Amino acid sequence: MFKTLVIEHLGQVATIWMDRPEVFNAFNEQLIDDLNAACLQLDADPSVRVVVLAGRGKHFSAGADLNWMRRAAEGSEADNLADARRFAGMLRQLAGMSKPTIARIQGAALGGGTGLAAACDMAVASVDAMFSTSEVKFGIIPAVISPYVLRAIGPRHALRYFQSAERISAERAMAIGLINEVTAVDALDAGVAALVEPLLAGAPSAQKASKELIEAIKGRPIDEQTLEDTARRIARQRATAEGRDGVAAFLDKRPPAWLQTAQPLGESNSVAKT
Repeated sequence: MFKTLVIEHLGQVATIWMDRPEVFNAFNEQLIDDLNAACLQLDADPSVRVVVLAGRGKHFSAGADLNWMRRAAEGSEADNLADARRFAGMLRQLAGMSKPTIARIQGAALGGGTGLAAACDMAVASVDAMFSTSEVKFGIIPAVISPYVLRAIGPRHALRYFQSAERISAERAMAIGLINEVTAVDALDAGVAALVEPLLAGAPSAQKASKELIEAIKGRPIDEQTLEDTARRIARQRATAEGRDGVAAFLDKRPPAWLQTAQPLGESNSVAKT
């Protein structure tokens, strides 16, 4: 049970709803801890195939809670380090989930909200969404979110936006790689569903292995070591029960096992806040 979020299950899809609309889902220590725990819980749940991160109300997340920022400004360097480590750990837990993750974004996704969007595997935003790495306006830097934002937009765009703190429209965010799709405001859920459908058709362990593959080879030269690593990964995956069944299902013109056991979409149920 969580104090600042709700988990909604619909078939094999779990949606984590940040539920602090009165402060535009700005995060404090409690929301960070709840998000970390929710990611751990859903990653360990074999009935969950896809995880969606969303925010209740008009905005996805306005970033850091003002009271949290005030406490940080008044705290020691050791206190700030503890807070930063907590936030970094949560982002790593979200980014490192073994199953696909989608950010569902409307309204503001500022500062750490941009970081949450970038830490997910993919993101869908409504046309009214707005992003910013706004930290320099407050005399700080987007350090903890930087690995994920850099992964999404690359160093050239980061050099601009980390220093300028400009607002980034949904269309611009898609152009620079921060998000994958832009939808009309009233079509956001349909846009998320359009990503979920092909994800549910894929093999779960192959998707996990694909995420591990990207992490292992990004930035590496195409040398003998990389070639050997990739060869071993495909050989290992082909030898799994899932790999063998997937090929056999294709040849036999039947659904693979992971689709035969798929849960139908039905009425949602939620894990409420306490």
